[in-house]
Amino acid sequence: MTKVEIAEPYLGAWRAFLNAHATTIAEIDDALAAAGLPPLAWYDVLWPLHDAPGRRLRMGELAARVVTISRSGLTRLVDRVESAGLLRREACATDRRGTEIVLTDAGKAMLRRMWPVYAGVIESRFAAHLSEADAELLADVLSRVVLAPAE
Repeated sequence: MTKVEIAEPYLGAWRAFLNAHATTIAEIDDALAAAGLPPLAWYDVLWPLHDAPGRRLRMGELAARVVTISRSGLTRLVDRVESAGLLRREACATDRRGTEIVLTDAGKAMLRRMWPVYAGVIESRFAAHLSEADAELLADVLSRVVLAPAE
């Protein structure tokens, strides 16, 4: 393995990004738990379904839209969320071998219950510490990182 040197401003920014992310996610999960709600990963599964046409996605499409859990853990998470009645699996109308994940009415209701708690932590832990210009700059910088081609 070759030794790679990363200049301190970049390494410091990386550490700050990781720490801010970990701290904020933990606080969101703590706030959801205190409100008697499921963890953020459940919201992360339910929201893309809510946002999708017909409130349904194939598992591969869902995996591409989920950000808080690995693809390998997604199937087990979907099983748990399905057991809670918040989504269901249905045969795909266009591919008899395929399965679609469908948001239930209970899932929509859960999203409505979770959002105010989630949004409250985003506001107090994140947004309250940024100006509008800071938020726009941060969104721009992080978007460039996400969209950069892998080397």
